[in-house]
Amino acid sequence: MRTRSVVLAAALTALPTLAWAQGEHGGHSGHSTPAQTPSAPSTQGYRQANETMHRNMDITFSGDSDVDFVRGMIPHHQGAIDMAKVALQHTKDEQIRKWATEVIREQEREIAEMQTWLKKKGVP
Repeated sequence: MRTRSVVLAAALTALPTLAWAQGEHGGHSGHSTPAQTPSAPSTQGYRQANETMHRNMDITFSGDSDVDFVRGMIPHHQGAIDMAKVALQHTKDEQIRKWATEVIREQEREIAEMQTWLKKKGVP
C-alpha cells in the first residue's frame, strides 16, 4: 500500500510538468493533444502547488545525505498533499477521490515521521 501511495504521489506531483510538456511538445508525435485550459481553477491550483513545492525543495544542502534527503522530501510530500487537495476539490471520479485521500493520509504520516527523525538528529 505504501509503495502505491508513493508512486501516486509522484504521479500527482508530475501532472503540471507533464501537462506543460504535452502542450509544448505534443505536436511532435503526430498525435493531437487536448486543448490546454490554463485558466481552469484546477490548473491554477496544480501550478501553485507545484511552484510552492519546488521553491521549498530548494534547500541549502548540509553535506549529510540523509538529512538532505529528508529535508527535501518533506516539501515534496507536502506538494503531493497540496495537489491531492486540488484533485479533491475538482474531481467527480471516485477513484481519483480515493487515491487523493490516500495520498493525503500517507504523505502526512510520512512528513510527521520525517520531522520526528530530524528532531532526533538535532536538525532544525
